[in-house]
Amino acid sequence: MSRTSLPRSRGIVPAVAVAAATALTLAGCSSGSGGKKAEEAANDISAGKANTPRMTIAMVTHAPAGDTFWDTIRKGAEAAAAKDNVKLVYSNDENAADQASLVQNAIDQKVDGIAVTLAKPDALKDVVAKAEQAGIPIVGFNAGTSDWKEQGLLSFFGQDETVSGEALGTRLNSTDAKHALCVVQVQGAVNLDQRCAGVEKGFKGKTTKLYVNGADMPSVKSTITAKLKQDSSIDEVVTLAAPIALTAAQSVDETGSKAKIATFDLNKELISAIENDSIQFAVDQQPYLQGYLAVDSLWLYKNNGNYSGGGEQPVLTGPAFVDKSNVAKIAGYAAKGTR
Repeated sequence: MSRTSLPRSRGIVPAVAVAAATALTLAGCSSGSGGKKAEEAANDISAGKANTPRMTIAMVTHAPAGDTFWDTIRKGAEAAAAKDNVKLVYSNDENAADQASLVQNAIDQKVDGIAVTLAKPDALKDVVAKAEQAGIPIVGFNAGTSDWKEQGLLSFFGQDETVSGEALGTRLNSTDAKHALCVVQVQGAVNLDQRCAGVEKGFKGKTTKLYVNGADMPSVKSTITAKLKQDSSIDEVVTLAAPIALTAAQSVDETGSKAKIATFDLNKELISAIENDSIQFAVDQQPYLQGYLAVDSLWLYKNNGNYSGGGEQPVLTGPAFVDKSNVAKIAGYAAKGTR
């Protein structure tokens, strides 16, 4: 979808701006009969639902089965859908070719908008172009920071994976770590490789990459365990997802390794692990916010012609660190399924 007519904004649009735009869209009015309609719309949004025509949005992700991180994204998307009078059609497949087929299904159903993750952007490129040719607005979120604009998406919501990885690596410099093992759970996922590359860039010690099969947790455990037994110099394990971090903690216990664990992403169990010191800290990219903004942005575009980030810059939702100093506060939100 062409963005040639968009303003060349270079600033990052904060999430509050999206919320403000929503309120302004519904509350803005002219004199006469339009004022009554706007007042009715404002009353509806205050009751939790927009007074706008029903629209259908497809959300298509690369989420693996059973990963609670994606439950949080979906919960945010559903909250925005409920507010915006949107029918949300959610589907997922970690196989890139099958994910592309799901996007094609959404195109065939003539949905009003598509929100998609680009973990393997090359595999999605052709079907994204088909959506744009069909006149269906499409936004990216979570994965695809480096590719969304090139592929012509309207907006992107997520974190810059390289910057987030570098932030984690830099933080490790304040510890005693000398050798970090970066565990990648999906081979070929661009966003995960960018995280490890960022860690290596920011960390002054040695960084080793280890690929595991994230769909098979016993295999993840045995692979990490074998690596820790093989190389006793590893004193830090960096994982890229909460379930992998919790499994890595089992490997550390089983081998008697002195390695500590830092990770990307959260879930309820990981919050507890930070509280009991089995995990040092986590990088939170706020998945609830990603899902919420992806759906809400398509509603804003449909009803008000808004482009989040001006169509030029991603709307960043992370990174934010969660450790012993703030985990108690975050735990309350995690219990509600929003962090």
